[in-house]
Amino acid sequence: MKLIPRYLITQLSVMTLYALLALLALYSFFDVMNEIGDVGKGSYTTAKMLQYTLLLVPAHIYELMPLAVLIGGLLALSQLAARSELTVIKTSGMSTGDIIRILLGFGLIFAALTVFTGEWAAPAASRYAANMKAGAIEGKISTGNGGLWVKEQRDIINIKEMLPDRTLRDITIFQHNDNFQLTAQWRADSAVVQPDGSWQLKNIRRSLLEGDRVKVETRAEETLRTHIKSNLLDVLLVDPGQMSLASLNSYIKHLEANNQEVQAYWIAWWRKLFYPVAAVVMAFVALAFTPQSTRQGNMGLKLFFGICLGLAFHFAGRLFSFTSQLYGIPPLLAAALPTTLFAILAIWLIRKQEQR
Repeated sequence: MKLIPRYLITQLSVMTLYALLALLALYSFFDVMNEIGDVGKGSYTTAKMLQYTLLLVPAHIYELMPLAVLIGGLLALSQLAARSELTVIKTSGMSTGDIIRILLGFGLIFAALTVFTGEWAAPAASRYAANMKAGAIEGKISTGNGGLWVKEQRDIINIKEMLPDRTLRDITIFQHNDNFQLTAQWRADSAVVQPDGSWQLKNIRRSLLEGDRVKVETRAEETLRTHIKSNLLDVLLVDPGQMSLASLNSYIKHLEANNQEVQAYWIAWWRKLFYPVAAVVMAFVALAFTPQSTRQGNMGLKLFFGICLGLAFHFAGRLFSFTSQLYGIPPLLAAALPTTLFAILAIWLIRKQEQR
């Protein structure tokens, strides 16, 4: 890599990391404030609260990466313009097209980091954080690849998954006597949680241990009375924003096979696909809002508008996701539109800047 491209990418990357750290500190502060009320419940101590907050950091990194690229790019390029370094770089023979290619390389670096964080680090950390908090507060539950395990008086209940309509699937119940000896095992294909908290089990196979023999019974439906709170089951709900592309793809097929609503998951799938591109687009937006010299207008005002534009993009993705579900907008359009609009805006502003 030549000296000038290496210098520019270094300056841009350093300022982007500073911006990301500042944003993470702000979001982590809000997380701590939000979690303080739960400290003291069960075994959810201050140490576990801080651990939970740290485990949310990868998810925040994924969400904030394009905004950090924009803020870092604006700060770095504005500093270069204030020191007349951009002018010197251009007079040395480097064109705007060359600078755009450098920004493309810079954006691709952080797009790759976005992919890594969104596909591997954030889903694993967020899932572990939710399970750890639920286990600490409730005490009697355990979660993992085998689903949710709950101790209900003398019974141990395992639930493999819960669909978006809160239908439980693949339930196993181990019943014990007062000496905690196994007396029966229930298996049900599904269950519907009733308003009174009871479960309406369907397709039940019950094995009763009677001395040295096992009696097997099957029933189409049966009501099970439990004291399990509905919020305990929420750890089984899959947040589409915290899933990888591969997990979303398989989960969408699973939901479609069970006649479930998949609009939110398709929106999340397409958003995951387009989101890394936003890091590259934000690098171009940073250039569009950077004055080429200190004489080209109010630098501070342009920096302010650029950051406001980045915040608008950050919240526009969520807004389009909600409106897509409300008004039936195609998921591809809802996911691609914010990034596409900002890319067009960046190109138009750069061309306008060159015509001056």
